[in-house]
Parts: sequence; structure tokens; C-alpha cells
Amino acid sequence: MIRSVSKSKPNVPVAPLLLILQLLMASSISLSRSLSLLRPRPPSSSFSHFSPFSSSSRTSLRNFRKSYPCPLWSSSFSFCIDHFRHHSTSLSLSSSSRSYPMAALSSSISAGDDSNPLLIDFEFPPFDSVKPEHVRPGIRELLKQLEIELDVLEKNVEPKWEKLVEPLEKIVDRLAVVWGMVNHLKAVKDCPELRSAIEEVQPEKVKFGLRLGQSKPIYNAFKTIQESTDWLKLSESHKRIVENQLKDAVLSGVALEGEKKDQFNKIQQELQRLSQKFDENVLDATKKFEKLITDKKEIEGLPATALGLAAQIAVSKGHENANAENGPWIITLDAPSFISVMQHAQNRSLREEVYRAYITRASSGDLDNTEIINQMLKLRLEKAKLLGYNNYAEVSMAMKMATVDKAEELLEKLRAASWNPAVQDLEDIRCFAKQQGAVEADNLTHWDISFWSERLRESKYDINEEELRPYFSLPKVMDGLFSLAKKLFGIDIEPADGLAPVWNKDVRFYCVKDSSGSPISYFYFDPYSRPSEKRGGAWMDEVVSRSRVLSRDGSSVRLPVAHMVCNQTPPVGDKPSLMTFREVETVFHEFGHALQHMLTRHDEGLVAGIRGIEWDAVELPSQFMENWCYHRETLMGIAKHYETGETLPEDVYKKLLAARTFRAGSLSLRQLKFASLDLELHTRYIPGGSESIYDVDQRISKRTQVLPPLPEDRFLCSFSHIFAGGYAAGYYSYKWAEVLSADAFSAFEDAGLDNDKAVIEIGRKFRETVLALGGGKAPLEVFVEFRGREPSPEPLLRHNGLLPATA
Repeated sequence: MIRSVSKSKPNVPVAPLLLILQLLMASSISLSRSLSLLRPRPPSSSFSHFSPFSSSSRTSLRNFRKSYPCPLWSSSFSFCIDHFRHHSTSLSLSSSSRSYPMAALSSSISAGDDSNPLLIDFEFPPFDSVKPEHVRPGIRELLKQLEIELDVLEKNVEPKWEKLVEPLEKIVDRLAVVWGMVNHLKAVKDCPELRSAIEEVQPEKVKFGLRLGQSKPIYNAFKTIQESTDWLKLSESHKRIVENQLKDAVLSGVALEGEKKDQFNKIQQELQRLSQKFDENVLDATKKFEKLITDKKEIEGLPATALGLAAQIAVSKGHENANAENGPWIITLDAPSFISVMQHAQNRSLREEVYRAYITRASSGDLDNTEIINQMLKLRLEKAKLLGYNNYAEVSMAMKMATVDKAEELLEKLRAASWNPAVQDLEDIRCFAKQQGAVEADNLTHWDISFWSERLRESKYDINEEELRPYFSLPKVMDGLFSLAKKLFGIDIEPADGLAPVWNKDVRFYCVKDSSGSPISYFYFDPYSRPSEKRGGAWMDEVVSRSRVLSRDGSSVRLPVAHMVCNQTPPVGDKPSLMTFREVETVFHEFGHALQHMLTRHDEGLVAGIRGIEWDAVELPSQFMENWCYHRETLMGIAKHYETGETLPEDVYKKLLAARTFRAGSLSLRQLKFASLDLELHTRYIPGGSESIYDVDQRISKRTQVLPPLPEDRFLCSFSHIFAGGYAAGYYSYKWAEVLSADAFSAFEDAGLDNDKAVIEIGRKFRETVLALGGGKAPLEVFVEFRGREPSPEPLLRHNGLLPATA
């Protein structure tokens, strides 16, 4: 996401910009890193002087995590959730001429129970067949077989690739396939029975993962490879795999013995349990709020799409005769409903009620996440101490490009540059509200900002986001997105519905083909909000990674499969899903993540696609793709009226482009607040001390929020990114990666966005580097290979309105 400071604001401080330039352009330091036998490198020494984009390796492979969500966009946007499920599902290739991914489950496993879909061989995951009653026996049988295979590996392990890495990948991958299916279904088709089953077997799964991560025979074999005379002969990707595995083992507690090891393992188990409970509480609290409205006067101002959705929800809740015109209507805290109320409802008391419900989700009663947060912060600190670090942020940074100091330095420079524009943003809204005769103009509060900023945007740019919806129907948006992918990356994307089982009738399945027409990957797309069973936000995750080892015929590779999940406005009546421009950006964002997974050229499964990439670099392709939403040819290709086929008028496009940095200072500051709060809680905060987590929130907000939060604000209780996702001490990554993504897009700007030949040439180069090389090469080296130099902050500052646009 690129959300920026408006270039129209005059009060942009110069000094902070110079400091940002100095910070981001510091010379890189190349260091060869070698882990000591069973001890992590002291975190305060060698990491402290790294430049932000040091070419030294800061890799990680944390048990095949990760799903990549969109960030917390703005005060009125849903919290995009990262599900950090510590898995990557993987399938193998069919031996037939058609290259279908296949699950590489061993015959011994599949023979256990042919009636359990978790244990049978399959072409694509049987999402439609897996039931809660399959989870307990399926996972336990799988773990039983994997324990046997791990025993065999440890007894026979040798420091050779085929005797170490290949059998290890097969073990991890099998668990990833099955656990990935189950956990994905929990995210998109939640129910009490599935929760209960997962809760019961998760400790057993975590126990196996700890045993695998702490295996000294495996660790010592990797160490022997690193210290051998053949080390220099290994390919770069093989070296990355070895270094990743050694670092992962240390961070998994391989160095610990006796009571410390037992304590570490108990902490890991409890953190898993608490994280899952946190996530469930947020989902349940979101579902719990429903406001039935029978008087249309109470919802005046809501656009037709919002009224239709509210009536559709009412029908689903038993109000059979509900309709958009006469109601009744039900308002929820799910993103499409919540955003519509905050932006358009003229009823100020309704906005207040909905806003207060939203910021206090999961903060009271049986769903209160307060104590869960306290426990998680306490346990993370204990874990860090056991591993020899000062705080959990240092543990987190061991797997990233940045250091704590460099991340905080960048955030502060950006905060200083964003503050005055954000102050001006609020003043602009107040002045406009006053001009409109709003009685609340002199006392604007949080439930007024989205409403009046939307009115100001409409007035200033003559753009009404709701009036744009008919131009952004989902089918047209996807067609335009696929056309862009064909132009830039030389791929064709074709519907393949029916080829793979799906978990909901609205889920689409696609095949990605290269220029010769051969399949190279597949992906699922689950676009619509389903608040009764599907968690909020938007994310991408891998279903299958590319892998040579897990191909069936031993020669060709297994093809990658991804899934993209969004929560956008569903179709209402006979109309297709009509999207807001923000929802369009979200689809482009998640598709960028999926492309990096699907277009990988690496055949080594442990570093293929999104695996092994430093966390603070993973947002490069996603944020890069967002830029194309403002590209004239691309936008005009997707913006077709769903009824008439009329293209978006040229003057409207220009207004949309001009409005790109509207309230950018405020939106930037909001992101910086989340990142700063995250780092503060994981560095200096003392769990159980004199200051509560909410005290910390209020303190950080004094320098990151122009309008202070309400005293009762409990946003932290739904901050799933850091308490139920992979962004603990890592939310800064969005800003860190913005430097990379903005500079990458500037390569196209420099060549001329209207120069088709140059755009195609650079697009192919982006594919062959950023999208193809995966975790097999350090991200800075990948960027330099694409751009021809190290990253520059100038494009980011320019896109954010902090520098004048180039001629």
C-alpha cells in the first residue's frame, strides 16, 4: 500500500526529509554470517550497524509460514488480517501429460483411512469434503507417520543434499498439506466443531514441530555442510537454505537444554493457543454486533449498494421480506457495512454507536482479549530471554532485513514528515464542516472524520466513490487485471472452475499459463464477505509451492498453487459485485503476492516463491501492483459500466488521479502509529509493570495521532496483525517495503508508462528477478539485479507528495 503525504500541503518539514534520505541511502555493509554451533549471535552487536538495505543475509524460514495480508488501511477500512499459520501447503505433479498439482502423501499415510479426505491421495485439496470430524483422526494419523519418518531421518542423516534436505522437505511438506487445508477452512468456513477439533490436536502438531525444529542431528548435518570445503561450491539458493535452516533451528530453541528447553516448549504451545483464541474472539465479537433498523430516516445518506447489502443481511437473519427500499436493515461491523455507515450515514448518533462498537471489539466479557495480550507479551519476552536476546523485537528482527534501531529511525523520520500535513488535513475537514453548517464542526471526533472527509473529497475533486461503483464490477476488474499481467509478465490466466474442489460456491479457480500455453500455476479466489463464517480482511497464502523433490515423476517440478481471499461487497440482487476503488486496490495488492508465489523459477521447495523471503521485503510485489490502479491504460481497461459498457470518463479519471494523495498525511500517520505501537510493546514495554497496554497506546498516540483516541479505545484487542498474525515487531515492514516497491515502479515511470515496448521489457525483467527468484537470493541483491542499483527513497517521497513530481 502506498498512502502518502499530500504534495499540496505547504508545511512539509525539510529536515526530516533529508534525514530519511540519509537513512535510506546509507552505504550497505556486506557481512558473511555464520551461526555459532548452538548459540545465537548477540543481538546488540553485529546487527546494530547494518544499513537499512544491507546486502548481508537476514533470511528466515519460520516453519513455512505465511499469508500476506493487506495492511490496516485507514480508520474506516477493515483490519486486514495475516493468518500466519506456520504452514505452506504443497502438492506434487501428476504423472499425466496435464500438469496438475498433486498431494505427495506417502502410501503408508493414505492407507491409514481411505474414508478420511485428509489422508487420501488427491490432485487438489478436497476442500469440499473435509469435515470437522475428520480433523482429530486425520492429524493424529499423519503425525504418527511423520514421527516414524523423522526417526528414520535422524538415524540415517548425512550432510548431503539428498540425504538431508530432500527427506526433510518431504516431511515438512506433508504436514503442511494437511494442516494447511484444515487451517484454511477455519479461516473461510469457521464453525464451533472445527474450532474444537483444531484446538484439541494443535498441541500435538506444535509438539511435533518443536521436535523437528530442535533436532540436533539435523542441525549438526546442516552445520557440517556449512563448514565443509564444498561450501563455496554450493549454489546461492542452496547456501540460503542451509543458512535459513541453521537460523531457524537456533530460534526454535535447538541450543536449549533441560529446564530451559522445557520452558521454551511450554511457551511455544501457550503462544499458539493464545493466538488462536485471540483470533476467534475478534471474529466472534465482530459477528456479535447487529443493529436492526426499521426506520429509513435513521440511515439516511447510505448509498443504494449499502442499503441493498443491509437488507440482504436482514433476509439472512430471518427477515424474509426485507428489501433495500423498505427494510428492515441490519448493520454489522463487517467491513462493507461498517465503512458505509462511517462514510455516509447522516445520523451522527448511529455513526457514534457503530464506531464505539468497532473500537471496543473483543474487549469485554467472555471475548475480552486484554489478558490474552498481556500473557502473549509476557511469554514473548520470556522466550526472547531464553534465546539470549534483550526483547522480542530483536528475535523478530533476526529474521528480517532491518534492525530495531533502523526500523524506529525510519518510522520517526516518516512521522516527522507526516505530522504537519496530517494536522492540516484535520483543519481542512473542520473548516469544510463549518462551511456546511455542521453543528459538530467545532467539536469533530472520530465518528465524524470519515463522514466529513468523504464530503470534502466529493466537493474538492467532484468524486463520489459510490457513484464510481458501477464502473468497477468484479468481472471487469479481474479481466483488466489479467490483461495487465499478460502484458507485463507474458502470462495467460484462464478460468478453470470445476478442476479443483472449492469451499464455497462463490470461489473461483484459475490456471496460469506461460506463452506456450503450458500451465505453470493455479490459484483460488474467494472474493466476498461472509461475516457468519469468514474472518475479516484480505490475504494471500500458498496452497502449494513449486518443488522438484515433490514431483511425481522425479523430473518435472510440482506446480505452485495459491489462494487469494478478500472481503469485498458481495453481489446484491441481480447486480454483480460493484467495488469501491479501495476494494480494487486490495485485489491488485493480494494478486501481487500471489504472482511472486506462482511465477517463481526456483525448483528448490524451501526457497521457492514466497518461502524464505525476509518479512520486510515481502510487500514489494503487492504494493508494486497497487500503482497500476492509477495507470491510465490499466484503469480505463477495468473501469467499464456494468450495464452500458461505457468507459470511465476521462475527466473522472483525472479527478481520481488528483485525489490519490487526499488526506495522505493522516493515512501515513495512522500506519506509523500501528508500527510504532507494535515496536514499543515488543521493546521497552514491561509486562505487568506500572504501565498498561492501553497506557502505551495512549502515549504512542500523542505523537502519532492528531486527534487523540478515546479513553475507552481498545483497538489493541482487535490488532490481529501482531497478536494473531505474523507481524509481531514487524508491522513497520509495510513502510520499509514501500521504499522498494515505489522505486521498482519508478523504473516503468522512468522509461515512460506510455512506451509499450519499454513497459513490456521492464515487466519481463521484473518477472525474471523479483517474481522469479523467491527466497533463493537476498532481497537487496534481487532488487539490484532488477533496478541496476540499490533502492532510492526519492520515488516513495515523490509518490507520497513529499517531493515535487518529475516533469
